[in-house]
Amino acid sequence: MTICDHVFTRDELKKLAESGFGDMVKGVVDIRRNMLALDADLHADLETLLLENGSDQKDLWGINLYPDEEETEDFLEYSSLINIRPDDGNRTMDVKDIVLQERIAEVVEKWTKM
Repeated sequence: MTICDHVFTRDELKKLAESGFGDMVKGVVDIRRNMLALDADLHADLETLLLENGSDQKDLWGINLYPDEEETEDFLEYSSLINIRPDDGNRTMDVKDIVLQERIAEVVEKWTKM
């Protein structure tokens, strides 16, 4: 598990994927602090890492990255159990709000090189 401190290349993401799920890397984005945590078995573990480092729950959203995919819509998936937050207007694992998806994508683009 790591909080990004440099831009991850596609090759670095592929290595993380290969050592874990094979084709995917789990991540959690802090949309307020522009942070990205990567590489855990559970999104909840990354969520905890960010919370321990000053993030607020309301700002954290789980994602999956598929480094073998070339197109942005295939590379980034807005799905995680931590996203089920009815009080925040999200009742499913998938982030449905387009504006929120765009904000998440901005943070991911900051920390990954497509």
